[in-house]
Amino acid sequence: MHRILLLLLAPISLFAAPAGGGEARAPGVPAYDVELTGSADGTAWSGRETVGFTNTSAEPLAEIYLRLWGNVHDCKAVVVRIGVVADDCTVVKVPLASPVAAGERGSVSFEVTMTAPNRPERFGRSGPYSFFGNALPVLAVRDDGGWHLEPDVGIGESFYTVAADFRVRLTHTGNVVVPSTGLTVDGVTIAKQVRDFAWAAGPFTTSEATSPGGTRVRTWATSTVAPVAVADARTRAMAAVDDFGRRFGSYPYGELDLVLHDRWTRFSGMEYPGFVLLISSGAPVVHEVAHQWWYGIVGNNEYADPWLDEAFATYATDLHDGNRRTGCWPGSLPAAISSPMSYWQSHQASYGTYVYTYGACLLHDLQRHLGTEAMAELLATYAKTHWYGVVTPTDFKTAAQSVSPTDLTQFWTSHGIG
Repeated sequence: MHRILLLLLAPISLFAAPAGGGEARAPGVPAYDVELTGSADGTAWSGRETVGFTNTSAEPLAEIYLRLWGNVHDCKAVVVRIGVVADDCTVVKVPLASPVAAGERGSVSFEVTMTAPNRPERFGRSGPYSFFGNALPVLAVRDDGGWHLEPDVGIGESFYTVAADFRVRLTHTGNVVVPSTGLTVDGVTIAKQVRDFAWAAGPFTTSEATSPGGTRVRTWATSTVAPVAVADARTRAMAAVDDFGRRFGSYPYGELDLVLHDRWTRFSGMEYPGFVLLISSGAPVVHEVAHQWWYGIVGNNEYADPWLDEAFATYATDLHDGNRRTGCWPGSLPAAISSPMSYWQSHQASYGTYVYTYGACLLHDLQRHLGTEAMAELLATYAKTHWYGVVTPTDFKTAAQSVSPTDLTQFWTSHGIG
C-alpha cells in the first residue's frame, strides 16, 4: 500500500472566484501532473499523479475527495487503484495533513494503476484496442450543497468537475498509437481548461484534415471501420466545429480527435474535451461535437442537471441541421425535464425522451418566444459569460429572462423546468 503525500504550496495572491452561478466551488483551479507508463499492448498503465488545487472556499479545507469513476461497473474487481481503499468504490476521501487556508494552494500526490476491463466501453477494451474514458482519478467538487459524491446510475453521465489544466506523459514501448485529450509535443500532452482527460491505445489507422475555420480534426479508426465511415465522420465534425464556433464562441482546444469503433454495446457516442468516441456507422457526430461547448466549455453538474448539457447539445445539433422541431412540445408532462439522475435511474425508459428530445423542444419553444436573433445572442452571451465555468438552471433562466420582453415564470413551469 502506497501513501498519498500532501504538499502545501505557497499562498496565491488572488482569491479565485467561484465559476458560474455564484456558488462557492472548492477545490478550484485544479492542475493535474500525470506520468504513466503503459504495457506493450496499451491495456494497463501505471505511474504517478499529482493534483494541485486552490482552496476557493471561505474557510480552511481539511480534506478533499477523489473520484475513481473507472471502478463503477464492478467494485469487487477494482480496475483503478491509487494505493488506498476507496470508500464506496468510486470515492476516496483524502484527509489533509493540515488544513489549506482560503486562497492557498495545496497538492496531493499518489501512485496510480489502471487496467482496461474486458468490455467494449468508454473505459474498457475490445480486441487489441483499449479505451480510457473517465479512468483517471479527478477531484470531486464541493459547493453550496456540500461534497458531490453521487454515484453513476448506469445511464447517461453523472459527472461533475471544474475546468483544469492537465500535463500528461504517456510512455509506451509497444506498437500502438495513443490518441488523447490535448496537444502532444515531445511526448508531453498539455490540455488547458478541460474537465477530464481521456485517451485510447491500439493499432489505430489515423488520418487528419483541417477545417476551414482552422481546427485540426484527427481520426483514429479500428481495423473493421470502413474508410468511408471515417471520411464521413471527419467531414461532419469539421463542419460542426466551425458552425458551433461561430454560434457559441471559437473552439479553444486546437485539435479534435475522433476515435471510431464498430463494437460499442452501450453507446453510439461519448464526449470528452477534444476527444470523442464514436460508433462507426450512424454516429451522432454533430451531437458529440456540440458537447465540446455544452458540458466541456460550459460545464454543469450532470447528476443534478443532465438536461443542461444534453438538451443543449441536441438543440445545437438541430440548429446545425436546420431542424426547427415545429410543434414537438407534447404539452403537460408528468415529470420535470430538470429532474436529476436519481429520478431517471428509476425511469430509464423516459430519460432520453425527456432530457434530450423534450429538452431540445423547450429550447426551440424559447427561440420562438424570444425570436431567432435574440435566442442566438442569448446563447452566445451565456456561453461567453460561463466560459470554462459551471452553470445551474438558475443561471440559464436568469440569462433568458434578461432578453425576454415578458416574464418567463409560466414558460418554465409549463415546460417542466423547476
